Order: sequence, then structure tokens, then C-alpha cells
Amino acid sequence: MRSIAVINQKGGVGKTTTAVNLAAGLARAGQQVLLVDLDAQAHATMHVGVEVGPDDLSIYDVLIRGTPVADVARAAGEHLVVLPAHLDLVGAELELAEREARETVLARGWRAYQAGFDYGLVDCAPSLGLLTINALAAVEEVLIPLQPHFLALQGLGRLLETVSLVRARLNPPLRVLGVVLCMYETATRLAQEVRQDVVRFLASAEPSAPWYGAFVFQTVIRRNIKLAECPSFGQTVFDYAPGSHGAEDYLALAREVAAAGQTSAAPTRIAEIAAS
Repeated sequence: MRSIAVINQKGGVGKTTTAVNLAAGLARAGQQVLLVDLDAQAHATMHVGVEVGPDDLSIYDVLIRGTPVADVARAAGEHLVVLPAHLDLVGAELELAEREARETVLARGWRAYQAGFDYGLVDCAPSLGLLTINALAAVEEVLIPLQPHFLALQGLGRLLETVSLVRARLNPPLRVLGVVLCMYETATRLAQEVRQDVVRFLASAEPSAPWYGAFVFQTVIRRNIKLAECPSFGQTVFDYAPGSHGAEDYLALAREVAAAGQTSAAPTRIAEIAAS
């Protein structure tokens, strides 16, 4: 199973939208996908139309009570399974803080359930706390949604420092798959300049860095009102507005992510993009 954490410590950049619709796009391509909602806001859970009451099992039970993942998993569509979140997840970091090996609870909890899935995507909380560390310790790849503005690189640097620490101390295979630009306005000069800044930043990585070989995806997620509307209906963009630019973009991203797992040509792609 390819395991990918979708992460950005800044909110409002399209993180959950990307996690959900990328998962749905891969599922539409016939891949078996497990989506883990590791955000106490539970937006990914609501986005796929799964309701979790106070007495229902959630990812909190996996992390804190050791509940088997199979007891928590909920079907969210054809080929798509979600480990849902509930508001009680907000207390999980405090409860985990006193435990030994607290950073690897998720990794141990979902290991036995991965058989039969092609992809596992984790929607992380918009922070760099203990839950996010658990996600980074449990996956092999990191996907970073980024809104194209001039402060983007500052936050990206801090996030990559965290990825480096987790790889050094907990998870040696961890690497950054790439950056996807969200809420992109093609006609603006700012978006194009930020894209080139991120490309140059990633291209300058040392071979020892976990982001060496990472790239900015060719697919950009255009600003699209349908993407903003579909969560309130508990639907992915493919169910809510299958003919929209949002559905087109996330299907293209799903294809690109799948292709990135089959090739080691990422550094070449960086050079090609940087030269363009």
C-alpha cells in the first residue's frame, strides 16, 4: 500500500479538499483507497458523507483505546473506506502525551489493516502537533497542498524541517512526494511567480534531504466554487459536480500521483519545470 500524508500546518490552503478528492479520484480509477481523518474538525469525514455520533467508533478509539481499525472503518463509496474522526479527537494529543512510543500509535494501529488497499491517505490536522507526527511516522510519502502566495515558502520551510526530524528519528523511508498548488488563478502573475519560487526551492535540495526529488505537480487545482460547495452536501466533487473544473483537476492529480509512484524520474521533472 502506498501511504501518503496530506499535510500543511496552515489552514485554508485546500488540504482536506485535496485529501478527500484525491482519494475519491484514485477510487474512481479502481484503486482501493483508505482515507484516514486525523483532524479533530472531522471535515474529511463530513466531506464524504459519513456521520459519526458521540457513541460511534472513530479514529480516536484506535489511537487511545487500541480499538481494531477494522471495527472503525466505514465505507464511503465504491473502493473508498474512511477511518472517521469525531470532535473527541481534540483531546487525543493530551492523552497520548504520557504514553511511551506515543509518536507511532497510528503506525502500529493501522498496520494489520493495510492488506487489500492500494493507497492510504491521511488528512492531517492544520498543525505540527503529536497527531501530525503520528501521521508522518506512519506513512512513506508526504503531499503538500500550497496556496500560491508569497508567505507560502516560509511555512513550507518549517514543515520540511518537521519532516526531516521525523525521518531522522522515527521513519527513515519518509520522503516528500511533491507540492500541489491549490486555489490557483492561472491568469495571475503572482501564482506563476510563486510556482517558480517553489520549483527552485525544491530543485536546490541536497540529496540527503527528504524532499530531494520532490516536485511541483504539473496539475494545479484551479479556484472553483464547486469545490467549496460540495462538502456541505457530504459529497466529493465527482458526485456533486462531475463536469466541473474541480473534478477535472483532481482526476488529473490522481493520475499524476499514480504515475509518480511508478517512476523515479522526479529529479528530471524538476529540471524540466525549472527550465520552463
